[in-house]
Formats: sequence, C-alpha cells, structure tokens
Amino acid sequence: MSRRMLTSALGLLVLVSMILAGCAQATPTEAPVATEAPVVTEAPVVTEAPPPYEGMSASGDCANGTLIKSVEAIDEFTAKFTMCVPDPSFLSKIAFSPFAIYPKEWLEANTAVGARLDKPVGTGPYVIGEWKRGESLTFTKFADYWGTPALTDTVVFRWTSESAARLLELQSGTVDGIDNVAPDDFQTVKDDPNLQLTIRPALNVFYIAMNNTYPPFDIKEVRQAIAMGIDRQRIVDTFYPAGSEVAAFFTPCAIPNGCVGDPWYAFDPVKAKEMLAAAGFPDGFKTKLFYRDVVRGYLPEVARVAEEIQSQLKANLNIDAEIVVEESGQFIADSNAGTLNGFHLLGWGADFPHVTNFLDFHFSGNRQQFGTPFPEIYETLAQAAQIADPAKAEPLYVQANNAIRDDVPMIPVAHGGSATAYLADVETPQASPLTNEMFAVSKPDDRTTFVFMQNAEPISLFCQDESDGESLRACEQVMQSLYSYEINGTAVEPALATSCDPNADLTEWTCALRQGVKFHDGSSLDANDVVTTFVAGLDSTSPLHVGNTNAFEYWMTLWGNLWGQPAPG
Repeated sequence: MSRRMLTSALGLLVLVSMILAGCAQATPTEAPVATEAPVVTEAPVVTEAPPPYEGMSASGDCANGTLIKSVEAIDEFTAKFTMCVPDPSFLSKIAFSPFAIYPKEWLEANTAVGARLDKPVGTGPYVIGEWKRGESLTFTKFADYWGTPALTDTVVFRWTSESAARLLELQSGTVDGIDNVAPDDFQTVKDDPNLQLTIRPALNVFYIAMNNTYPPFDIKEVRQAIAMGIDRQRIVDTFYPAGSEVAAFFTPCAIPNGCVGDPWYAFDPVKAKEMLAAAGFPDGFKTKLFYRDVVRGYLPEVARVAEEIQSQLKANLNIDAEIVVEESGQFIADSNAGTLNGFHLLGWGADFPHVTNFLDFHFSGNRQQFGTPFPEIYETLAQAAQIADPAKAEPLYVQANNAIRDDVPMIPVAHGGSATAYLADVETPQASPLTNEMFAVSKPDDRTTFVFMQNAEPISLFCQDESDGESLRACEQVMQSLYSYEINGTAVEPALATSCDPNADLTEWTCALRQGVKFHDGSSLDANDVVTTFVAGLDSTSPLHVGNTNAFEYWMTLWGNLWGQPAPG
C-alpha cells in the first residue's frame, strides 16, 4: 500500500472514531459487567481509652488523737496508709477481722442499720446462707473464691451456753466440733476414741472490773483493798483446767513486755480489811456484781466463779455484792459505755499477739469501761506503742504496768487454759490461740456439712462494730482483711494484700492489693474498697459510719480516736 493510501485509511478510521464518540455522549449505554467484586474496606473501629482510675482518699486530724492520718487509693491496686505516729504493730492490727474489707458500693447502698447486720458481703471462702435466729447460722461455699477452695460445702454454727450440752451433742455425733470444753471434761474427751481434744494456748485474761465514776470505786485505796481481798489462786485451782495460771499481770507473759514491772498484789485479807476501813468503810458497803452467762476460755465456769467472788467479797471485806446477769449484747454495750455501777466480770482473748492488743484496748484515753481514764497509763502506752524494738520499749511498759497496778481499774485473776473438741475423723481440728478458727480448712471424713457448736449466738454479722468472739468467728468465715493470721497460729501473712511495706520510720504503709479477687456480689476488689471500708470505720462524721451499737470499739481503741471526735480529756 502506498503512503498516500495509508494516510487516507488512517483518516477514515479517525473520522469513524469521532462519530462513534459523539454517539456515545448522546445515547447512554449500560455499564460494563464487572468481572470481580470490588474490594470494600471497612472503616477502623475507634475504641475509647478506659477512663483513668479515680482513686479516693480520706484523712483525719492527728491533733485529736487518731493514729491514722490518711488512707489513699494510689492506683487501682495500691492503697497507702499514712500514720500520725510510727506503728510497729500495723500488720498485726490490719489482719484483725473488724478491719475486713467490704465493697464500696455495698457500704454506700446499705447505710441503714438493719441492712448491714445479717448478710455482709466479703471475699472469704464462705457466703452467708440462712440465719435462723436462736437456732443456727449456715454458710455455703463461695464458688469464685480467689484462694484454696473450702474443703466442705456447708458449715453450720449452732450454740448453747452449757458446756455439758455441747459435749453431749459431740458424743452423739450431731455436731462435728465444740468450743470451750469444760475443765472437768478434758479427760473425758481424751479417753473417748471417737473424739479428739485440741488445747488452745492461754493468751487471755479474766478480770474483775470497777468503774471509778461510781462511789466508792472513785477512791483508789478502796480499789487497792479489794485487789488484796480476792484469793485469785483459789479461783484458778477450783474452776480452771490444767494449763491455766493466776495472772500476775494483765497481759499473758508469752507476749513480749506483758509481764514487766511489779507483779500483782498478794492475797492478804487482813491488810485488805484494814485498808478498806482506813478509806472510810470499816463495815464494807453494798454494790452489784454484773456478768453475762457466756462461757469463755478465760472464764469457763461463769456462774460458779461469780458466786465464789461474791462469797469472797463478803467473807474478806464485808462487801455485799448482788449478782446481776445481763444478756450478752446488752452487757457488752453497758460495759463499753461505762454504765455498770458495781463490779463486772469480763476478760480478753488475744486478737493479735502484741502487748498493745491487751493494754491499749483497755486503758487508752478514750476507753470508758473503767470510768475516767488514767493519764499516767494511757500517755505512757501511747509512747511505748511507737517503738518497734521490744527491748527499747520495755522501760515504758514497766512504767505502764506499775501504773495499772497502782490505780487498780480492775483485778487480773487468771490466764485460762481452754480447749476445743472434735469428732475423731475431722481433718485439721482447730483451737486457735486467737479464737479465730477458720473452718474452710477443716473437713469431716465423709460428710459435706461441718457443724460447729459455740458458746453463744452471734450478736450481729457486721463486725466493724462488734467485739464478742462469737460474732467475730462467724464473720471470719465470710470476711477477709488485707492480712490474716496463720491457721492455729499467731503469725500474720498476706491475704487481700500481697504485701504492705513500711517506710523507714513506720509512718507510711503501702499495700499492694491482690488482683482478680471477687466479692460475693460479683464486684472486683480495688483500692477504693479499702479506702471506703476505713472511712466507714474511722470517720465518725461519715454517713457510712453506721453499725449495731455505733460503738466501733476496736476502731477507736486500736487506731486511736475516731476522725471527727474531740481529743480525749
């Protein structure tokens, strides 16, 4: 083909193309069929960052005598306690059951008294089941417990004040364990192959209390005369089991600095009567003798001991003491309030193995049980409590013990040996020196229910505001603190906290909380729960500070004065 002919052909093709293009613009045509689905890309999901943890904090005024300056939630799993003074017994204190941790939301939602007393929400191995008032209290296994699961599905508490009735129930097999075997029955249990006896160390004291706001107990010489007129050895020899001893000091000697200073007055009825006459009562006087009919390791034969003391007062001092028996809860409330006009019989079992647990609770500046507190006692104790080294603290405890002996707010009588008893097939039988038996580790051989019979019914189950042993033991199956006491021992170990570390001078304690812990209501433990729990106990002005009697005895006596209250004295 010639170049001219090629050019003509190309021109024709261009012309045709232009005509076709023009037709395409004028007449719409169908879109071409796609051979592949188009690739669709989704917009990325935008997730919001979780809000920052809003840590709570609360503080008190050190000037009013409190020991805790502030409690802070540093982050979700860190709580910090700042103290007004050094506190070497901090870990032993926070392990105690009245300082167990509650959910923040539960405390805020249950500010009415009644809502708190029956079904506390904790983190322990058991949940409160049914409480049949006057009959029994049932605990059921908590499926989401963070620690080693309870060995027994169900635990039941029953109670009776009669030692013989408790033993009969054990011998018949209707219960698996009993508290406070009567002294006369120790050998009976030992000789029975179907039973086992577990001795509890005597970390306790039984005492005869007086109140110096009621005459004639406002006269020190009268109190001293009474101290010499009571034959304490006769009481121990007659009514206490083996392993018991006459109390030479208020605190048991097994506790460091418990028995330093001058021992108690020797029994001398002649001198006692002379002193009472010199004080203005040559013919004695009339008064009352109050007690509650509840058996304790420190007082195993309550009524008989009361009658013995009544007899001795009359024979040795010509004091006529009318016996008055009060219901347990009322008796505790009256003794705490300092309204018992006469003698009253009480005692104390160690909550933690430190001398402050015995002396500071009973003789602090805000304690009313014995009447007007004695500055020579409580001011010395406040100094001693800040010293971590027992040897360095000893001179102050000598001074305090001697002041107690001189002022005689009470008469220490006995450190009582006691025991629990169990069926022979029960694994890990318990007789805690702190009376805080934890039944999640005890198990009958082939039964899914464990029944324990104690001395009395719990007063309530909101143990922030309780101090009797039966209530505390019940709470301890359900509630947990930052630290705990070892099973059948007195050493402390981490619980809801993995550690609580002090600064150099023991004025700050930083606690790392255990993660993944669930409360019985399904909520998760965090540092705000710790802060709210301590606000509820410490802050007397808080709407959360609501309990059974609103005494909050342990908070006031172990952590100093409550926030919002005037300084003592």
